[in-house]
Amino acid sequence: MGGDHVRATSSMGVVAISEDEVAMDDVERVHVVARAVALPPDREMLHAVPQEYRVDNQRGISDPIGMAGIRLEAEVFLVTCAISASANIRKAVNWAGYRVQELVLEPLAGARAVLTEDEKEVGVALVKIGASTTDVAAYFEGKIQHVAILPFGGQTLTADLVRGLSVPYAEAQKAKEHYGTAFAQLVDPRETVEMSGPSPGQKRAVARELIAHIIEQRLDEMFGLVQGELQDHGLLDQLGAGVVLTGGTVAIPGIIELAQQIFASPVRLGVPNEGLSGLAESVQRPQFAIATGLALWGADRFMETGRGASTITSGMFTKLGTWLKEFF
Repeated sequence: MGGDHVRATSSMGVVAISEDEVAMDDVERVHVVARAVALPPDREMLHAVPQEYRVDNQRGISDPIGMAGIRLEAEVFLVTCAISASANIRKAVNWAGYRVQELVLEPLAGARAVLTEDEKEVGVALVKIGASTTDVAAYFEGKIQHVAILPFGGQTLTADLVRGLSVPYAEAQKAKEHYGTAFAQLVDPRETVEMSGPSPGQKRAVARELIAHIIEQRLDEMFGLVQGELQDHGLLDQLGAGVVLTGGTVAIPGIIELAQQIFASPVRLGVPNEGLSGLAESVQRPQFAIATGLALWGADRFMETGRGASTITSGMFTKLGTWLKEFF
C-alpha cells in the first residue's frame, strides 16, 4: 500500500495495571486505548506499531510484561489510509484469484527487507524511489519515527527527458535505463548516443552528458525535498547510519554519489539479501525490496501463530525467488 493519501501520527494510551505486575491483558488493553482515535468516514487504520511502553513514568521499555507498577502507557505509531484505495487493492487481488490477508505500507515492507536492527537503532532513513512516488521511512532508537509518501518518482525523470530531448516517452524511458547517469561528472562529455530526430525515420546524436544533466537536476530536487521532509520533523541530525536507497529507479549509475553529496551522510543501496536463505540472486536487487519485505512480513505473521519455523521461511524464499526469476 502506498500513495499520498497515507497519513501517520503517534498516539498515547494509558491504563491502570490490573494486578501487581503487567500482564498480556494489560498490554492488549493499552493498545486498544491508543488505537481509539476518531477517523473520518473515508479512512481506515492500516498499522498500529508499538513504539515504547512506560510503567509508572519509567520510559523506554520495549517489553513491559512482568514489570511491577500501577500505570501502563503505550506510545503507538498509527498509519491510516483512504478506504477507497485499500478497497481497490483488495478487489484487484481478489480478481486475480487470491485473498488479501493484510495490507502493508510500502516503506515498512521495504524497511523489513533491507534495513538492519543496528541501523534502526542509531538512526536511518529508507528512501524508496518508485515509479510515481518516493517513500520515506525514518527510524531512530529502534523505532519508526516518520513515514512520508512524496508525489514524484522514476516517471518524473522520464517526463523530464521527454521534454528535454524532444523524444517519445518510450524512447525517453530507454535513454534513462540504458544511458542515464545521476552524476554528470561521471560521463565523458564527448560521448553521444543515437536517438530519434525531428522527422520520422531520422536519427540524431545526443550527448550523453545532456541526459545525465537532466536526470541529475531532477534527482537533486527530489533528494532536496526528501531532505526537507526529514529536516521538518527534526530527523536529519539523527541519521547515524545515513540513508538507504531502494526501488527500481536507484539502479541509475551515480545515484549514490549524488545522494552522498546532498545528504552529507553515508548512503548505500538497499538490497534484500542479508540473512535470507534461498533467495535467488536475480531477486537481490533494490527493485525487489518491497516484494521481499512483504514475504518477510507474512512469514513473521505466520510464525507468530506458532505454526512457522525457520525451514518455512527458507522454503518460502526459495519459491519467491524462483517465481520472481521466472516472471521478470
